[in-house]
Amino acid sequence: MAKYLVVIFFLIVAPIQAQSTKESSIFGRITSVDGSPLSYATVVIKGTRTGTLTDEQGNFQMNVPYGQYTVTVTFIGYVKTSKTVETSPGNNRARLDFTLKENTENLDEVTVNGKSKKTVLETEGFAVNAVETKEASLRNIQANELLNTTVGVKIRQNGGLGSNVEYSLNGLSGSAVRIFIDGIPISTYGSSFNLNSIPPSMIKRIEVYKGVVPGHLADDALGGAINIQLHQEASTNFNASVSYGSFNTFQANVNGTYRFDDSGFTVKASLFHNYSDNDYKVSGRSVVVTGIGGVQTPITARRFNDAYRSTGGMAQVGFTDVKWADQFFVGVTGSDDYKEVQHGAFMTITPYKDRFLESDALLGNLTYQKTDLFTKGLDLNVHGLYGKRNRAVNDTVPWAYSWNGERAIDFRGDEYQYSWGSQQEGGPTLAKIKRNVASIRSGLSYSINNNHKFLFNHVFSSIDREDSDELRSVLENTFTGTRDLRKNIFSLTYELSAFKNRLKTSLFGKHYQQKTISVDPAIETDANGNNQVVDEVVSSNKDYDGYGFALSYAILPNITLLTSAEKAVRLPNETEIFGNDGDNVVANASINPEQSNNYNLGFRLGTFSFKKHDFSVSTNFFTRNIKDRIGLPIETSLNVDDELILYVNQGSGTSKGFDAQFDYTYDNNFGVNFNISRFDLTVENRGVEIDVPNTPFFTMNASARYSFKDLIQKNSRLNLFYTMYFTGEFSYLVPQGSNTVGDDFFKVPEQLAQDIGLSYTFPNNKFIMSFDVKNIFDKPVYDNLSVQKPGRAFYLKLNYIINSI
Repeated sequence: MAKYLVVIFFLIVAPIQAQSTKESSIFGRITSVDGSPLSYATVVIKGTRTGTLTDEQGNFQMNVPYGQYTVTVTFIGYVKTSKTVETSPGNNRARLDFTLKENTENLDEVTVNGKSKKTVLETEGFAVNAVETKEASLRNIQANELLNTTVGVKIRQNGGLGSNVEYSLNGLSGSAVRIFIDGIPISTYGSSFNLNSIPPSMIKRIEVYKGVVPGHLADDALGGAINIQLHQEASTNFNASVSYGSFNTFQANVNGTYRFDDSGFTVKASLFHNYSDNDYKVSGRSVVVTGIGGVQTPITARRFNDAYRSTGGMAQVGFTDVKWADQFFVGVTGSDDYKEVQHGAFMTITPYKDRFLESDALLGNLTYQKTDLFTKGLDLNVHGLYGKRNRAVNDTVPWAYSWNGERAIDFRGDEYQYSWGSQQEGGPTLAKIKRNVASIRSGLSYSINNNHKFLFNHVFSSIDREDSDELRSVLENTFTGTRDLRKNIFSLTYELSAFKNRLKTSLFGKHYQQKTISVDPAIETDANGNNQVVDEVVSSNKDYDGYGFALSYAILPNITLLTSAEKAVRLPNETEIFGNDGDNVVANASINPEQSNNYNLGFRLGTFSFKKHDFSVSTNFFTRNIKDRIGLPIETSLNVDDELILYVNQGSGTSKGFDAQFDYTYDNNFGVNFNISRFDLTVENRGVEIDVPNTPFFTMNASARYSFKDLIQKNSRLNLFYTMYFTGEFSYLVPQGSNTVGDDFFKVPEQLAQDIGLSYTFPNNKFIMSFDVKNIFDKPVYDNLSVQKPGRAFYLKLNYIINSI
């Protein structure tokens, strides 16, 4: 079906392209007097409707027919500047650089500056943070680490590179938080293409929506959403980096774009490779060696079955900035990974050996974007994916092992095997999960004028899953079970801007529909005593509605009140319904969707400028009233040796709290960020309100940077970085009545981890070298269910950038 749509599309747009006149290109760079790039400056051609915004590096490009033009550049806080340029067949690429002078307006010695794209996004009414990745892309840090410093966000990771990751936003985590890549749910790409794999250099910006999710991200995100925006600029560029560090960790990535100016034909490609032994040291109550007589001796051991490898890439060809499309791409995304499994949900005294997972994905993709389609103000964007994802679980070793990496012994001193014949209970397995996946996101918006806008969005996703196991009998594998999931989410949004843009309002409604079918063959005996194969079918088809709003009001130009609310619905995902052997999850076909009424109220002060000082303050108070919360069974939390987990509806719950953030910079050289998040998350269990276990309720993050210019070499820059992560004490066991004796055994102590780093940019701005030290004081750091994370680690990274070729 997808290939026929592509053919039809080409038949429609090819004649349009053939009729287009030959165009020239006007491009350049916008900087301030001190040489700093001006991001999101407005560039327009006088007397026409042609215009654009500069990117983060101040670059711009416009395609126009041959002729003479006056190009005007405006940026709030700077003097408006114009230049004239002429293009012709002999000069079809005209470069036009601008240097703007400041023109600030002083009010009681406070300077009101123009709003960046980040500021505009954070003052639209939603509880949202825009995370810039420019500096992170130069250092040896992952997108997950960058998110972990964001206010209200806590990354829950079971170990080192490649381990399972969950995202907590204001206390709601797991699948309640949806992750997107350019608006497409990241789950479509499979486990081998995730935020551990995508290098920050490929990411333009990360948007973190807490509690209330805008309609254009049409998905069932109950607790919030994280939208990864990849670079979409059509300008030619190239970026390559390689890093190496502790635990034999190696990471490399290459990405680039090349555009033919005459035709608009554009080629984009990216590759990445990650590897780590993850052999960091661990200790604690479960890290022991059991000797003769059952005597347990605590040790400090290295993880010996936790290696991770992922490789992947994306290639796209198409056209950019042509008359019939702003962007049109067809391409392919491929990835695969290998992950050894050291233990089950908990770190137990008998870790796994030679249990591992393998995954791969191959997906075709289609992207089409066009502004002013047929008429001014009508915009269309479509992004589709279709392909296959596979996952395999290998667990065939029957021997028990200790944390020293050697075979375990019983009380008599004899090596022993598990009676079930594998590392995880359930028996040996060579299980495979094959999936056919499809997802299409479409959005249509119409701006009536500068004050009124309507948006309609739709997301369809489909998973056809087939489970098999080579160690089963031929008969069992002949009649394999199937798992099908279909999901449709529609949203309609109305946006209002009034009182000279001081008031911004977004009203939206959402409709959720999910259908699941689980088919398992079974052998039954009929009345005549003959065996026959029948299908045991479990299915459901559920519809829900949600709605919400977001509102912001600028009390003063740089003081904004923000409020938002949503009745949100989160449908159970494939793993929670069908289970997943690789993640130790048991199926639960009867699980219900969870619903929540989410409310946010906050304000944003700034950015204010006083001489060379810039600062801003923001805060948000929130509450989440949750029904049928999905999580791990609370009543079985005492059994900390469970290897398998089951997702259930825990009951009704409430999350309420606040987060706040402070940003300060001096002379663009020194910067400080501090944020704090505190909340309560309770659930009603058997008529008693209790704190949800395994949840950190109090977190603080701080970071600082300082830049030295012209150090060692002229036009070079040395950046120093410091980051602090604090997590308050929490327990992964529900209090068992008034008797608290022994509860400390299940508490995760408060944690303070600190990182430092530096990056050196050479004079040509093309080569950057960075060095990072993680957890500099080697403090024990834990996360989900008290699983220990890596200690002190060192990393060196080399980065090469070409912004224009």
